[in-house]
Amino acid sequence: MSYAVPAPSIPTLPIRNCDERFPVHRIYCVGRNYVAHAIEMGHDPHREEPFFFQKNPDTLVGNGGDFPYPAKSEDVHHEIELVVALGAGGTDIPVDKALDCVYGYGVGLDMTRRDLQGQMKKTGRPWEIGKAFEHAAPCSEIVPASQIGHPDHGRIRLEVNGELRQDGDLNQLIWKISEMITYLSGLFTLSAGDLIFTGTPAGVGPVQRGDRLVGSIDGVGRLEITVV
Repeated sequence: MSYAVPAPSIPTLPIRNCDERFPVHRIYCVGRNYVAHAIEMGHDPHREEPFFFQKNPDTLVGNGGDFPYPAKSEDVHHEIELVVALGAGGTDIPVDKALDCVYGYGVGLDMTRRDLQGQMKKTGRPWEIGKAFEHAAPCSEIVPASQIGHPDHGRIRLEVNGELRQDGDLNQLIWKISEMITYLSGLFTLSAGDLIFTGTPAGVGPVQRGDRLVGSIDGVGRLEITVV
């Protein structure tokens, strides 16, 4: 097949202990999925229907990579998250079948131009300029669920230049993994290759050029990036 313009490449992530790579189709992110983070952002901590936004697959940055400080912002924040990688999809997936769709898990960062996101919130406009900019989705290798199961607890934390910034536990997720998949599949047709960033614990804050970010989730993995 010939194309009128160069065809884009398929973004991929490495898979632990495997020569194959994980092709990424879409990236969904759930907002305010930890009570403490909802509070620190000035919102009601009570359970409400989840809401989602998207990042583009070509904004992925691999483990050990660089995160270029983005233009048009003076307040870029880190948000450490568990990432769910789907190996199957569908619509209206029952909650008791949702985990069957999961291929594996990773550690991700939802990098955010907080000042631009805040401007969009005030005017009721979409968040893309605050969330979906280039290099906004650093992510570790994917570890198959066949190796680690489906984590429902475990420490999730982020250090910046050796200083602990975020520290929580996966058991604090307001909407659990199976519930997120079920709800999201009612809004979109989910597919193999989709990633779901599952929300961040409290402690989000700004980064500066030269910062070294190290995130980890017990039993899942580790992610390191440098702000340049």
